[in-house]
Amino acid sequence: MGSSADAVIAKLRKRMKKEGIFAYYIPTSDFHASEYVNDYFKVREFFSGFTGSAGDLLITKDEALLWTDGRYFIQAERELEGSGIRLMKSGEENVPDMMTYIKSTFAKDAVLGFDGRTVSVSRAKRLKKSVPSHRIAYRKDLSEGIFERPAFPKSGIEVLPDEISGESSIDRIAKLREELKKEGCDAVFLSRLDDIAYLFNIRAHDIRYTPVAMAYAYITLEKAFLFLTDEKAETGYPASLVKAYDELASFLKSDAVSGRVMIDNRYVSFLHYRLIKKRAKTLDRPCPVELMKAVKNSVETEHIRDIYLKDSVQLTRFIRWITTTDTEETEMSAAARLLEFRKKIPEFREPSFETISAYGDNAAIIHYAPGKEHDRAIEKKGLYMVDSGGQYEGGTTDVTRTIVMGELTDEEKEAFTLAAAGMLKVMYARFMKGSTGVNLDILARERLWKKGIDYKHGTGHGVGYMLSVHEGPQAIRQKYTEDQKPLQPGMLISDEPGVYKEGKYGVRCENILLVREAEKTEDGTFYDFESLTLVPLDDNGIDRSLMTSDEIKMYERYQREVYDRLAVKLDADERSWLYGYAGLKSSDKEA
Repeated sequence: MGSSADAVIAKLRKRMKKEGIFAYYIPTSDFHASEYVNDYFKVREFFSGFTGSAGDLLITKDEALLWTDGRYFIQAERELEGSGIRLMKSGEENVPDMMTYIKSTFAKDAVLGFDGRTVSVSRAKRLKKSVPSHRIAYRKDLSEGIFERPAFPKSGIEVLPDEISGESSIDRIAKLREELKKEGCDAVFLSRLDDIAYLFNIRAHDIRYTPVAMAYAYITLEKAFLFLTDEKAETGYPASLVKAYDELASFLKSDAVSGRVMIDNRYVSFLHYRLIKKRAKTLDRPCPVELMKAVKNSVETEHIRDIYLKDSVQLTRFIRWITTTDTEETEMSAAARLLEFRKKIPEFREPSFETISAYGDNAAIIHYAPGKEHDRAIEKKGLYMVDSGGQYEGGTTDVTRTIVMGELTDEEKEAFTLAAAGMLKVMYARFMKGSTGVNLDILARERLWKKGIDYKHGTGHGVGYMLSVHEGPQAIRQKYTEDQKPLQPGMLISDEPGVYKEGKYGVRCENILLVREAEKTEDGTFYDFESLTLVPLDDNGIDRSLMTSDEIKMYERYQREVYDRLAVKLDADERSWLYGYAGLKSSDKEA
């Protein structure tokens, strides 16, 4: 980025000075607190040059700082080099978080500015509290005219039939209204895009890889208002209840907003909160739709199982190809070939995120994506990691496999084995009703921690249904957070421990699991997981001497399950290859 970052930041500072603003905060967000955003909203990327999906940029009169988490440390160091922007590694020792930095360095009369449309209520309140003067300026977008935005996203709306969704939007809205009544609320304001897509059974293409429409919703006990960029879209709803996206502000200022309104401070923008606050009383609660969406119904799970099996077959075929081809492949060409395999599935629509195709030390960059300027050849040695997924009619997939391309060092083999063991221990866990992912995280990390190794990301995240590849409130992570909910049957969750050694290699193994009820005893209800991912682990990376007897049993059980499920989908040559790749014993009888 270098001098270009200096130039655009200099322009921003001139505007800050004119507005009497000491520092300006630019999050990674759109008007809906989305994790991934349309190009229209990539303001932080423009000013910093950092392309990761999570980061907070703070421009002060004299400094520029960017906070990001452990998934992006290596990437951020590379992309910020020469920019003059200081990298703040969130969670590391002696690195203050942004709120602490603001509180300790701002002068008593300093004003903090930000675009109130892109900062959530909870974040804005924390920022205001951190600023010594408690003065914030949130009504102006100071990037306007410096960052030349592309066109605002607007794509066609698709309505999912009940045979795909398993439930009508009318029924879903009725369930939401029951939750409003329990809280004594007259209405709820929704701004999170996947919540709205789920509630109204609509899909679109306003964000790459995430099939959502730019939309808002305001649900009362009698009416459901939907705000779309194309208010004339065929949604199946009365025209009087479908309004233009840009009419929201005037609507929130009208008499239609009254009584007690539920909002989710994590996702509703500060600007919209302020408008609602002038008309009604607000109640901050996690949006009920989030949990509704997380627990898949029987129709959804039936489609999901089918899609994951088809996705697993094609990824397995890709692994066979990449490990046996004589052609010279690169990270980009391999990713392109994997996409061709997935396109053979009739239900395939698009990838569910940018494919992480990483060879050698590039795999140590947790969210690495290959590009023309750094596309590396895949050699016949070491490790190649591919983290990928698809959006299908009937499901959203996400899977990671680390593939042995040739000779490994002892260190690489140990990392591969311990990461695989951690994944298997979570996958075959049994746990009591009421448990959260915090109760399970140690199963993934225990063997690594004993070696003084850790990975700087969560072990598991929720997965949407024809929606975002990341969703909550379920998660498997080391640290407890208030927004976590107990795991429930019907929830999908990833299971993905890893090992990352900068300048050397990266390993990650990821399956997607479905929570289900295992049994009821006199001591309570127990849950376990069904693995939806049925892709072999590379036996060439496994050192059984490093595994416990229980870990070996789990490993051999999973490899056998994969073979048995995939064999009927493969031809004779593919079955023979899979049998050897999975490390099945020659004394076993093939299915």
